[in-house]
Order: sequence, then C-alpha cells, then structure tokens
Amino acid sequence: PTALPTAQEPMLLLAVTEFVANSAAFTYFTAGVLRKNISSDMLPRRFPLQLRTKSMGVFSPQLQQRYPDHPMELHLSARQQPLLSCHPDALHGAFFGSAEAFVVLPNATRVPAFLLNIDANVTGKPTITRNRLGGTVSLKDPLCLPRARLRGLPVPQVKRLETLLKFGLWLFGVPWANSECCPHPVP
Repeated sequence: PTALPTAQEPMLLLAVTEFVANSAAFTYFTAGVLRKNISSDMLPRRFPLQLRTKSMGVFSPQLQQRYPDHPMELHLSARQQPLLSCHPDALHGAFFGSAEAFVVLPNATRVPAFLLNIDANVTGKPTITRNRLGGTVSLKDPLCLPRARLRGLPVPQVKRLETLLKFGLWLFGVPWANSECCPHPVP
C-alpha cells in the first residue's frame, strides 16, 4: 500500500498496480493480439539482413540451397503472458516470444524454416514533458534463445541469430517503442 499525497491544488493522480498491468497483459495475450507478421517488403532497405533465403544462407546454407533467393516471412508471437512488475521509478516486463520463419514460394505457399524462442526483459520509465505523459523503453537484459528448431534443416548458428535480433531490436524496435510512447510537442 502506498499513501497518496494530499492535494494542495487541483491535480490528476494516476496509480497503476501490478494487478492492472498483468490483467491487461493477460487480456492481450488471451485475445491473440500479441502477434506480428513481418514480410520481406516491410523491412527498411538499410537493414543489413533482408528477409530472403539468400541473406539467411549465412545462418543455414542449406536453406539457400533448397530455396534459392526466395522471400521469407517472420511470424512473431507471445508464447505466454508477459509478466509485469511496478516499481516506483519504472515498469519492468518479461516477455516470452517466438519467431517462426517461413519461406514464401512462388505460388504463395509458406514452408516452415525455423522456430526460435525469444525472451527479453524491458524497462519502461514514465516521463512528463510540457504537461504531457510519455515514457522511454529500454532493454534491461540481453535476449535469450533457449531453443532453436528447424524443420528438415540443420540448426542455424544461434549465437549469430541472437546477435542479429539484438541489433534489430536496438536499431528499430526500441526507437519505435520510444517514438510511440514519448510525448509529441504541442503545436
């Protein structure tokens, strides 16, 4: 229990408990909202590794040999409900996800290539700028890839994939999250 301050002047007081945060996480997870499909045309051209079998040949040469220069899709989803904890200075979250890669054949059939389990710990800190509520998001701990599974192909070099995913999160994921939750200037 936390004592609320006494108001000397009109104010808005907002309190979020772990129960509320975890109930929201449970609701989003149960509703299946925590999913995102990424196709090769969604990645920025400057991203060093495109979603094509030619690029993934670094991790699994057999993939490139079997499906030469085919586009790929990456399906990201939560494996279990995110766990959130509230602290006086930040909101901490543990996310348990998976990334499943598919090769897209010319007839639009998707062939499963590999499945990676991804765990990440993040910290979100609220900010107030010019009377606007916002926040910043950062990765607290490195990603863990407890299991990699391929269907009919040798296991890729997991360390390289982990490094690539960290790079992608730092370069695109964290800046995107910060742009979504940071306050925008009032015109």
